Amino acid sequence: MGKPESPSTQVPAQAPVPKGSLTIRDNRTGKVYNVPITNNSIQATAIKSISAPYQSGSSSASEEGDRPEDETPRGLRVADRGFLNTAVLRSEITYIDGDNGGWFVRGYPIEQLAIHSSHLETAYLLIYGSLPTKTQFDVWQKEVMHHSVVHADAEQFFRSFRYDAHPMAILTSAFAYLGSYYSEANPSLQGQNIFTKGDKRSLALMDKQIYRLIGKATTLAAMAYRVRQGRQFVTPPTGLSYAGSFLYQMDHLGEEKYRPNPVLERALDVLFLLHADHELNASATTVLQTGSSLVDPYSAIAAGCASLYGPLHGGANEAVIRMLISIGKPENVPAFIEAVKKREKVLSGFGHRVYKTSDPRSFIVRKTADEVFKVTGKDELLETAMALHEAAMKDEYFVSRKLAPNVDFCGLIYRAMGFPLDFFPVLFVVPRVVGWLAHWRQMMLQDGGVKIWRPRQIYVGAGKRDYVQLAERVPVEGDRRVPSAVEHSG
Repeated sequence: MGKPESPSTQVPAQAPVPKGSLTIRDNRTGKVYNVPITNNSIQATAIKSISAPYQSGSSSASEEGDRPEDETPRGLRVADRGFLNTAVLRSEITYIDGDNGGWFVRGYPIEQLAIHSSHLETAYLLIYGSLPTKTQFDVWQKEVMHHSVVHADAEQFFRSFRYDAHPMAILTSAFAYLGSYYSEANPSLQGQNIFTKGDKRSLALMDKQIYRLIGKATTLAAMAYRVRQGRQFVTPPTGLSYAGSFLYQMDHLGEEKYRPNPVLERALDVLFLLHADHELNASATTVLQTGSSLVDPYSAIAAGCASLYGPLHGGANEAVIRMLISIGKPENVPAFIEAVKKREKVLSGFGHRVYKTSDPRSFIVRKTADEVFKVTGKDELLETAMALHEAAMKDEYFVSRKLAPNVDFCGLIYRAMGFPLDFFPVLFVVPRVVGWLAHWRQMMLQDGGVKIWRPRQIYVGAGKRDYVQLAERVPVEGDRRVPSAVEHSG
């Protein structure tokens, strides 16, 4: 997976240009560089080899000169706010064809997996690279389900939260708390190479943490739900599927031989499969950024959980439902559309950072919704959602911006199944633990070892200046430049 980085090479102006390279002329110095192109990418470190002397000896900024803080002699930097076009690693896990609305897991189209596979089978595929045989899957499923039980002390931990604590706050804390039980998995305590050796013992230790995190994800999520409900916790059952066990822990009220509805169980399993991974999204990147310090996997997963909590990521499906509630009836859609175009309202559930056409998951979600609604009855917001979809797809404002519906409309299914709104992000986290672990494992085993992620910055602040004594300072004005006053209650 890993390849040595290729620096750029300075060449004479008349030298032949090799194919598979990018020729750059630095007009500051007149030098010409050839940068190798591999997999339609160039190494940022190759750009760093393009340097120039300071064009100004001044210590202050000017239009024509450089500042010392620009570090011009140290080489050119690449500015990419928000990682719009930066590849941070080589991966074999997931490929998204954003232009054509395609998504492939280890080469398999997501549509095929949604029809023929299950969440746990796809989890095996994501983490280990191939579909398991029956024997392999039986062992895999047994280990994951075996590790779903948590320590009895966890009950005290969950009861320590306020009755109205958001379940994502509870779950984020729970993943970090879980790591305190497994010192064997902490590189800070056992040696920083316990997961990077790649030998049989190291792989076994890594796999055990994977079993634990995937197995316990449903249990921790169900406990976060039940503590909000003021209900007793449920021990994970035996003999049920991954999604079935989760629903059992959520809804079991003590009745004998209770089993979740098979249609809802399958629907949740499909949604789990769809949410298991999605390349280097914000939360997966957070897990890798955190994991690059060689912290234990529980802390890395907790960091990913916190990242997913945000309304631009995992909180989006909750935002969709709140948006539909605010719209109300289908006849209110035109006015809402106009308000969005005037930037008076925010449109949720449309558009995607990667997909330039439709999100392939949205078609699977629609089919799954039809099956669920046969059991639960149609959600009253469905007609509003469809009216919004139809209006947006016909409006040039949205078409020109490629704002097609995305997967966040799965909130309608969650709502129909009875999940509370603030639990929607939790239903995102539970399956996404799989994708996070797949990327974490790949990084631990990558060629050349793990390098801590340390992005560069472009410093545009004040240059070097001398300290001013308190009595001689001039006050700085401006809302963003002074602390805000806060009113305190009695």
